[in-house]
Amino acid sequence: MRLRKKGWAKLELEKEPKVIFSSLDHKGQWKELFGNSDPIHLELGCGRGRFINQLAFTNTNINYIALDVYDELLVHVLRRANENQLNNIRVIPINIKNIGDLFEQDEIEKIYINFCTPWPKKKHHKRRLTHPNFLRLYQTFLKEDAEIWFKTDDDLLFTDSLEYFKEAGFKELYRTYDLHQSDFQGNSITEYEEKFSSQSIKIKFVRVRNSSNRARYHV
Repeated sequence: MRLRKKGWAKLELEKEPKVIFSSLDHKGQWKELFGNSDPIHLELGCGRGRFINQLAFTNTNINYIALDVYDELLVHVLRRANENQLNNIRVIPINIKNIGDLFEQDEIEKIYINFCTPWPKKKHHKRRLTHPNFLRLYQTFLKEDAEIWFKTDDDLLFTDSLEYFKEAGFKELYRTYDLHQSDFQGNSITEYEEKFSSQSIKIKFVRVRNSSNRARYHV
């Protein structure tokens, strides 16, 4: 998805303390930035923020960081957070390929990846956010028992991602090929999820746990 750049969006973000532009300066100090020792969860590619705002509203004892490259999307995340007076959300405008520079080992306890670009052509598979190259990058800052929750509408991406997780040493905890008809509890619905479900497209979902010794190696 490509969005037309809108200068007002960045100007609005720059006025808000919830938006972290100097994110590289906080590596190893994110709990200090939030002002508490609560767990920190990430959403990679947060869109307009419906999902992460729902989580932050429901779970006030967890800190959430929303990452996206588009200011035009992040401004909506911020507005929702402010409307709900949520102090447990921070927003980072960044390309996710640079995520390894943001966090120290063990800073993050959970990652959410929702409806990321499937990149169907084989030559583009390394761009998938579930590709082993990315997973090993996440392992440089995930806790050893941290989880990744992954949702997609794309069958091929889901099948490939199951193998990616296994290759990178993640242990599968739960899998369903039809999330909305499953017994899984605690799902928060994203904008894309609502759209796809209205078109009778089944939502695929998997929970995995970081259990590899690779988590101790930096890439």
